[in-house]
Amino acid sequence: MEIINRRQRIFSISRKFRREDKKVGFVPTMGALHAGHLRLVEESRRRSDITIVSIFVNPAQFNDKADLEKYPRDLTQDAAMLAELGVDYIYAPDVEEVYPPGFSTYVDVEGLTDVMEGSSRPGHFRGVATVVTILFNTIRPDIAFFGQKDAQQVAVIERLTRDLGFEMEIAVLPTVREASGLAMSSRNERLSDEGREKAVVLINALREAKKAFKNGERNAADLAQIVRTVIEEEPSAELDYVAIVDRETLQPIEKIGDSEVLLAAAIKIDGVRLIDNVILNRKQ
Repeated sequence: MEIINRRQRIFSISRKFRREDKKVGFVPTMGALHAGHLRLVEESRRRSDITIVSIFVNPAQFNDKADLEKYPRDLTQDAAMLAELGVDYIYAPDVEEVYPPGFSTYVDVEGLTDVMEGSSRPGHFRGVATVVTILFNTIRPDIAFFGQKDAQQVAVIERLTRDLGFEMEIAVLPTVREASGLAMSSRNERLSDEGREKAVVLINALREAKKAFKNGERNAADLAQIVRTVIEEEPSAELDYVAIVDRETLQPIEKIGDSEVLLAAAIKIDGVRLIDNVILNRKQ
């Protein structure tokens, strides 16, 4: 396994493999790897000839400087985990390599980025869309792997890929969870033991609403209220939003029909912001 810091170097390597007709799989991360990331890597190893993992804490997607500074970083530990899984290359550029002096071009995906996470974190998805575009242009993978936990990010990247004509598959894998049900997240490292236990209220609330949906409830407002009620039972949980939207367009839905619907919510526990979601009417 090789760790690469230079954009031109990883571009040349990926281009070489494409010329050899080898399938390149790509897993973009910000490091602080956990079982959810490793599941994406395993799937890339299964489906690709070459697996490249990027580790880059993207400053453009943080609207809170303190949040950026607190984000966990341990390249040595991350690299050891990836080597054990047989990753071929890690792309770990410096900020200046991705955003050189004078950088002034950003990517906005209209209609998907000003709701849910976007309304709470202005500019976040502009940063995500920009760095993903840069990484896709640099690595040119055949398949890029993402997790369902970041459902809005997935919708943004799927639209970006289609609109900008990237010829690749976006593979979305189910959320990996701790035994308690808490979605795996790098942010979980910042939770106290007590906070980690209390944070389970988020998935419990979503599951309670999904159970009501399976029992016939189709009114989105009533399902959202179920989520709010469960979360309100945990005094330390600060609710940011509950959203029931079309999975692809992220447009709000009042009455659930036959299309795939995203039920998502965000809370704060111990000052740590957590997101999660479930899919209603999943099509397989």
